Order: sequence, then C-alpha cells, then structure tokens
Amino acid sequence: MPRPVIGIIGNHYLINDEYPTHAGGTMNSEAVAEVSDGLPMIIPSDPRFVDVDHLLEVCDGFLLTGGRPNVHPEEYGEDYTDAHGMMDRNRDAVALSLVRACVERGQPFLGVCRGFQEVNVAMGGSLYPEIRDLPGRMNHRMPPDGTIEEKFALRHEVTFGENGPFHRLMGAQTVMTNTLHGQGIKVPGPRVVIDGHAPDGTPEAIYIADAPGFTLAVQWHPEYRAADDPVSRPLFAAFGEAARAWASGGRPVAVSDVA
Repeated sequence: MPRPVIGIIGNHYLINDEYPTHAGGTMNSEAVAEVSDGLPMIIPSDPRFVDVDHLLEVCDGFLLTGGRPNVHPEEYGEDYTDAHGMMDRNRDAVALSLVRACVERGQPFLGVCRGFQEVNVAMGGSLYPEIRDLPGRMNHRMPPDGTIEEKFALRHEVTFGENGPFHRLMGAQTVMTNTLHGQGIKVPGPRVVIDGHAPDGTPEAIYIADAPGFTLAVQWHPEYRAADDPVSRPLFAAFGEAARAWASGGRPVAVSDVA
C-alpha cells in the first residue's frame, strides 16, 4: 500500500535575509517519514498558491507545524500589540480554514506548538500573547543560548486527563516534554478539550470534542528525535495510522479510537 501523503504546513523564511522561501524543518519530515510512515510534502502556506479544497484532495493528513510568527490576534477578536510578536497572515489564511475543514470531514491532523494554537483559534478560542508574563507561570520559551540538544531538552512534566486519548496513547498519565513557546491558550474554543497541562497550569494537549477524525494537538515539539522519544513516537505513529485509514478510503479514526 502506498504511504499516505502528509502535508506539512511550511513557514515563510528569508535565506540570507533577502531570498524568500517556504521552509519546513527537517525534523518534521523525518518524523513523518520514519515514524508516521508517511510521504512528507511541504505546503507553501500562502493562499495565492494553494487552496484548502485542493489540499484536502491531495493530502491524507496534515502536520500543523511550529513557527516563529504567531496567529494574528484579529483572528480571535483582539487588537495587535507589540507583545504579540511576528505575524504571518498568509499562514493564518491557509491553516485556520484547513483545521475547520479537517474537523468537519474527519481528515486527520496533528498540531504542534503554533499548530496547537491554530487549532484553538480555528475553533473559536483565544491566546495569551506572552505566557511568562502571567502570575505563577514559568518561562516556556526556547532557551536563548545552547546547542539544539539543549534547546529541545526535556524541561517540564505534562499531566494528561485520566483515561483520555493522550493517557491511553502514551500509556502514562504524566510525561516529560520540551517547551519552546511564548504564547498559549487563553480561552479554549467551545469544542476544544484540554487534556494535558504543564505544572503551572498551561494547556499542553488538546483534541476536538465529537470530531469524527484524528484531531490531536500538543504545545511542545514532539518532532524532535521522534523515533527515539517514548512520548513522540506513539503520537506520530497514531497520526500515521489515521492518515493510512483516510488514504485507504476516507475512513476517519476518531479520538475515541486512539489507544
């Protein structure tokens, strides 16, 4: 059976600060190819080049990646401030519509970091511009110095809801994860179920209630060394199974079936 095609949402990037590209981290493609057993395809996240209907036809599942730009606060009814940081309205236009279409169709996606935040905003939720400024919250941002290994090191626990999809998938209710984000969920969308929290209360794992398909998203970066990490591997493996089921005839794999 052919490998399912996994669309990886790309990010706008300037090579040498002047040559525009749409890029995807190698670790995203590696996780999709080696753990999900899918065919990775980087999607230029710009509505001038792609539209959601055609993406849904071509791809069997979608990896909503992390990225430096944040979702524009106008997407959840708030004004922009300097605290909101960099924006990418083109990615907003593609990714938010794509999430809503996948939820409706049952087509699988896995959200990571910014992708996690996109899922919440697409479903009617809002975001805090800077988690570390909130009373009692830790600094979840990437360490400014150090090697890649140090930046992606395991830094805090995440505790899942008992017998929820993440608990079943991981075989453990508490796991260790990396953390490399500034923003986070403020108000969850009406159907967004928060199924995992950091020790400071920051939401870390979500899914969409009553969705027909695979709708898991996490605030950390499971794509880093996914094949060797006991938390990342089952997440990407389950995503791959959902994409294969879709490729074999449009069969959704519901969150309730994840185990």
